[in-house]
Amino acid sequence: MNEIRLLFGKPVIKDKGLLISAIKDLQSRHGCIVQALDADKVAGERHILFAAKKALAAFSEARNIAKDAGMEIMRYASGERQIERAHFMRVSDRTERIALVIAGSGSLPNAVELSRIIELDGQGGSFCAKAVKEAFNISSEELRAVGEERIVDLVIERVALVDTYRQTVKNKDEL
Repeated sequence: MNEIRLLFGKPVIKDKGLLISAIKDLQSRHGCIVQALDADKVAGERHILFAAKKALAAFSEARNIAKDAGMEIMRYASGERQIERAHFMRVSDRTERIALVIAGSGSLPNAVELSRIIELDGQGGSFCAKAVKEAFNISSEELRAVGEERIVDLVIERVALVDTYRQTVKNKDEL
C-alpha cells in the first residue's frame, strides 16, 4: 500500500524547469512518486488526497491513461479525462504556492530533502475559492444549489466522474 504525504508551501526553486529536475531527482533517488501542483487550483487536502488515491488505484489496476503516476495524479486532480486538459493544474514560473504529493511504499524523502523543494508556509490546504471556481468551471447555478461552502464537494465530484467518463466511453466501444 502506498503512503501518501501532502505538503503545501512556496517553491524554493522558482524556475519551473529546475524545480521539475529537482523533483525527478528526488523520485529517482527514492523510487517514489512526487507531483507538484499549483496550490491555488487545489481545493484543499481532501481534494488532492482523493485524487491521488484514485490515480494510484487506477495504476495498480492497469486502468491508467497517463504513463507516469505523477501525471495520472494531476489528471485526476484536474477532474479531466484527457491529459492535455489537465495541464491547468501544473506548476508554472508564476506559481506562488505548490501542493506537493509524495507517494510510495518504501523510503520517502526526509524533511531536509523536501526543504530544498518546498518551504512550508503554515497555510496547509487553504485555497482561493475564486481561483478554484474558475479552474473547475463551477457555475453560479451549482453554488446556488449546494452553497458556497460546498466548493470542495463539487471539485471532488468532478474527480470522481473521471472514472465514470472512462467507463462510459469503454462501454460504448463494447456495443
